Amino acid sequence: MFHKTMSLLLVAVLLLAILLALPGCDSSVKPAMAVSDKQRVTSPDVAASDVIALVQGNNAFAFDLYKALSTADGNLFYSPYSISLALAMTYAGARGETEQQMADTLHYTLPQDKLHAAFNALDLELASRGKGAKGQDDKGFRLKIANAIWGQKDYRFLTAFLDVLAENYGSGLNLLDFIKAPEKSRITINKWVSENTEGKIKDLIPQGVINELTRLVLTNAIYFNAAWQQPFKKESTHDDIFHLLDGSEVTTPMMWQTEYLAYTKGEGYQAVELPYDGQELSMVVLLPDAGQFESFEKRLDADYVESIIGGLTSKDVALTIPKFKFESSFKLKDTLSAMGMPNAFKDPEDISGGADFSGMTGDRKLLIKDVVHKAFVAVNEKGTEAAAATGVIMDTTGMPSNVLQVTVDHPFIFLIRDIKTGAIIFVGRVLNPSV
Repeated sequence: MFHKTMSLLLVAVLLLAILLALPGCDSSVKPAMAVSDKQRVTSPDVAASDVIALVQGNNAFAFDLYKALSTADGNLFYSPYSISLALAMTYAGARGETEQQMADTLHYTLPQDKLHAAFNALDLELASRGKGAKGQDDKGFRLKIANAIWGQKDYRFLTAFLDVLAENYGSGLNLLDFIKAPEKSRITINKWVSENTEGKIKDLIPQGVINELTRLVLTNAIYFNAAWQQPFKKESTHDDIFHLLDGSEVTTPMMWQTEYLAYTKGEGYQAVELPYDGQELSMVVLLPDAGQFESFEKRLDADYVESIIGGLTSKDVALTIPKFKFESSFKLKDTLSAMGMPNAFKDPEDISGGADFSGMTGDRKLLIKDVVHKAFVAVNEKGTEAAAATGVIMDTTGMPSNVLQVTVDHPFIFLIRDIKTGAIIFVGRVLNPSV
């Protein structure tokens, strides 16, 4: 459901950090909030070059992760920004080889002190977007990013670690009793996730993931809701053929419009950019030529995407694109381990190199149990999901010859990005819009 308004939300990552708490944790203290004496820095003194380095690193990780996740079948949707942000909070407590592996895998090129300040600056920049712009549901544009940290009550976390989270991520430590009430704790965290994604992401943490060994859970949630700058007319939506990778076809609602859009064409692909209301964020659609999806996907990385975006120029474009709506969910432990950060998930006593999160607690008793991620995307005309049944088919033969035809009737890739900073917030792949 591609359309001028897009309700896109996603939870990002729930970083199930952590567990292996070994014996000796008392659970007799009343649940409370462990709050740092520090307040969030709302005007961080961060060099522009640091934010650029952060965005470049995050975008590089976005497509490294795409390569890892795209080996599975079907549609794909995730928020690399959310995953990077949640793991950055964990990285604040990483030390030694664990810290280096995480930095290499996540493309954190800045030192710890500059990295967290740059995340803060970028987060504050993104929070300023959309003033006065429209949302899909007439409630106004929303790009909401929220962080929360959940720790075992009576478990000692270093003040310096809590200070980093407070100053740069705006979060105190919510104290739960994972030991005596793991299921109640899971429900509490899932409720927070649901509330911060306007009910679109439910049950992020499956049953059994939190248990009596859990000591820390770091969560990030992103909710995005925006209208297209140039709406699609619902009467122009019509059923048409979408060609699948295996040569078969499905009939699906296709939207249509002719607008002045940023467009480029290269070897084996076309790309078109659809700005959201306010023109601060946009969706970039990458459409490989028919029969070249796999070869295009293999070339995909941050530099390649940046070169494509850099080549966009305004053209008259007749765009046909499907409506779609789907969810994705992942457990990322094995993926991230294979990408280069296995130590973070290992027993600290592992002789081959175990987890070192001593920056959180002063000792090496914690490891990451899993990283779970769930995402939802819906793209359609503003508030009219049933529009496909009432669409009017438009004949293109009478259109001016200087209008470019872009017909997205076969598998494509898309991303949602912040135009000013270049930060890629969401990445997706549509192999079949009808599922």
